[in-house]
Amino acid sequence: MSSRLLPLVAVILTAACSPGEAPASAAPLEPPPPGFQTAIFAGGCFWTEEKAFDGLPGVRSAVSGFVGGTSPHPTYERVVRGGTGYREAVLVTFDPAVVSYRTLVDRFWRTIDPTDATGQVCDQGPSYVTAVYATEAQTATAQASRAAAQTALGAKGSGFTTPVYPAMRFWPADPQHQDFARRHPARYEAYRIGCGRSARLRALWGGAAVG
Repeated sequence: MSSRLLPLVAVILTAACSPGEAPASAAPLEPPPPGFQTAIFAGGCFWTEEKAFDGLPGVRSAVSGFVGGTSPHPTYERVVRGGTGYREAVLVTFDPAVVSYRTLVDRFWRTIDPTDATGQVCDQGPSYVTAVYATEAQTATAQASRAAAQTALGAKGSGFTTPVYPAMRFWPADPQHQDFARRHPARYEAYRIGCGRSARLRALWGGAAVG
C-alpha cells in the first residue's frame, strides 16, 4: 500500500460507527420510573443520537440500541450485516414535566439529514436509515413536528424522507456502545470529523444544527 494512502485509510476506518471491540451481553431495559416517558429515534449512528440527547434538561437517560426488526436479541454484528429489519436507534427516557415530547422531536430533526433516504453521510445501509417511532399518543405530535421541520428547511426540505412509524420494541445495544462519546471522546471526534456529519447538518440547519 502506498504511504500516501495511509492517512486516507485511517480517516475511512475512523468514520464508521463501530467500536472495534469484542461483543458483550446487553442488559435488559428497566421500565421508566413513575412519571417518566420514553421516546425512540432512529438517526443513523446511535453514538451521535445518544450524545445529542444525553444531559439535556429533563432527560434521565439516552440508551443506544435497535428498533424495527422482529427477531429477538439483535446484536450489532447481525444488524450491520443487514437483513434483520433493525435500525440503530436511541431510547430517550424523559420527565415530561421538564421537557416535552415535542421539544425532543423538534431537536431530533436537527440531529439528522432527513433528506438522506439511505443512511446518514458516511453511515449508509438499512441499519442507518432514519425514522421516528412514536406511540399512539405521540403520533400526532411527531407528525406536526415533522411538518414544521420540513417547512423550516424550505427548498432544502423537498426531499424530506424520514417517516414517523408506530413504536416497536427497543433492544439495547451491547455495553461497549453505550456512552461512547463520553467514554472515548477522541475516537468519537475522529468519527464525527471523518464522517462529515456535522458539516452536512450545518449546511442543512445552519445554527440550529445539533451535532
